[in-house]
Amino acid sequence: MRVALDTNLLAYVEGVGDTERHASAMSLIARLDPTSTVLPAQTLGELFRVLTGKAKRPLPVARDAILSWSDSFGVADSTWSSFQMAFEISAMHQLQIWDALILAVAAESRCRVLLSEDFQDGFSWNGVTVVNPFSPSPSPLLQRSIL
Repeated sequence: MRVALDTNLLAYVEGVGDTERHASAMSLIARLDPTSTVLPAQTLGELFRVLTGKAKRPLPVARDAILSWSDSFGVADSTWSSFQMAFEISAMHQLQIWDALILAVAAESRCRVLLSEDFQDGFSWNGVTVVNPFSPSPSPLLQRSIL
């Protein structure tokens, strides 16, 4: 099963946020299959902003973190088609455009799951279901995606 990752999961792995989410995110990432895990390019741009802004990391350190992520998992670019889908998602479901773009790229990349806590857990669009990996009652899709 193909899985896309949202920025918040990457940020927690990078140590931004509380220690409980950091440990959970590290454990989850370690169990994902790199060949079926996708990073929408938007998530890497957002992570760079988080690392240089909120985490106050030097630009070269943040750049190296982003490059490390891109070495670990496939990166899916945003296309005009994905932007068009994102505009539609945003208009229909009142989502922020950048979150909608991540969902659209996940759909274009044939992902079944988007791991994120930024959407409503269980929200589904165009074959992609959003799963909050930190939910107290984990989705069966989360278990299937990390096997």
